[in-house]
Amino acid sequence: MTDARFWHTATLLSDGRVLVTGGDGANILNSADLYNPTTETWTPVANMNYVRDRHTASLLSNGKVLIVGGRESNPVTLNTAELFDPATGNWSITGNMNDTRYLHTAVTLVNGKVLVAGGYHSGVYLKTAELYDPETGLWTIVGSMNSPRFFHTASLLPDGKVLVTGGQSLLGNLNVTEIYDPTTETWNTTGSLNYARKEHTATVLDNGKILVTGGVDSSVLNSSELYDPSTGIWTVTNPMSYTRNQHTASLLTNTQVLVTGGYQSGGNISDSAELYDLSTETWTVTSRMNSPRERHTETLLNNGKVLVTGGLDHGVALNSAELYNP
Repeated sequence: MTDARFWHTATLLSDGRVLVTGGDGANILNSADLYNPTTETWTPVANMNYVRDRHTASLLSNGKVLIVGGRESNPVTLNTAELFDPATGNWSITGNMNDTRYLHTAVTLVNGKVLVAGGYHSGVYLKTAELYDPETGLWTIVGSMNSPRFFHTASLLPDGKVLVTGGQSLLGNLNVTEIYDPTTETWNTTGSLNYARKEHTATVLDNGKILVTGGVDSSVLNSSELYDPSTGIWTVTNPMSYTRNQHTASLLTNTQVLVTGGYQSGGNISDSAELYDLSTETWTVTSRMNSPRERHTETLLNNGKVLVTGGLDHGVALNSAELYNP
C-alpha cells in the first residue's frame, strides 16, 4: 500500500476492487488506496476530507462507500461522514452524525440504510444508535442499546435484524448481547455470551448461526461460541488453537472461516492462521502469514482468495499486503 497503516478499513467494492481508507501510521491518515485483484496492484486515490482512524466503512446499495466517525487526533473524535464514489474516484461530504464516536459499528441494512451503534468519545461509553439514509444524506436517532459499549461487533442476521455482541463498558467487558429490529427501531436483549469479551470477531455462517472467536477479558481468549438466532442461545464450540484478540475472520466460499493474526497471550503478535469447519465444529491450523499482524483487515475477494492488509507488527505499522489461497 502507499502508506503503512493500522486501525484502517477495507471495503470490497461492487466491481471487485478493495478500497482501503485512513488508519494510523506515523500519524493519523486521510489517504486511500484501491487494490485491483486482477493485476494484484495498488493505486492511490484522492484523499478523504478528514484524517481518521478507528472509523467504519460501509458499502451502500448505490455502490458508494460511506465512511463514518473515528478519531482525528487524540482526543478529538469526529461526527463527520463522507462518501467515496468508485466511478469518479472522488470524495464528497455528507450529513454529520448526531454523536461523535469511534470504535463504533456500522451495518448496512436490507432497506439500504446504515445503522451505527455505540462507540466512545471523551470518556463517554455510548449506547446511542442512529440511521443514515443514502437517499437524503441525513442521520436519524433511533432507540438506544440497553448497554453502552465499544470494541463490540454488529452482524446482519438473515432475517434483517442486527446482532450486537460483547464489547467494553464502564463496568468492564460484556457478555451481554442484543438485537436491533429495523421494523420497530428498537433493541432487545437476547442470550448472553458464555464468556465476556471485547476485541473479538463475529462471523455469520451459511446456516445463519454466528461464530464468535477470541477477544480479551481478564486474559486473551481462544474460546469460540455459536449463536443460534432461532433459539437465542449461545453454545460453546471447540476453542481455537491460539489465543488472540485484535484478529480478523472471514467466511470463505467453501463455508470454512479463516482467522488470522492478532495479539496473543504473553505479548506476542501472531502470524498464525486457522480454519473453522462448521460441519465438525473443529479448528485446523493452516499456513502462516508472511508477517505477524494485529489491527489489520481481512477481505474475501470475488475470486475466493482473501486479502490481508496492514496492521501492527510489535509496534511497527505495516504497508504490506498478502493473499491467502484456500
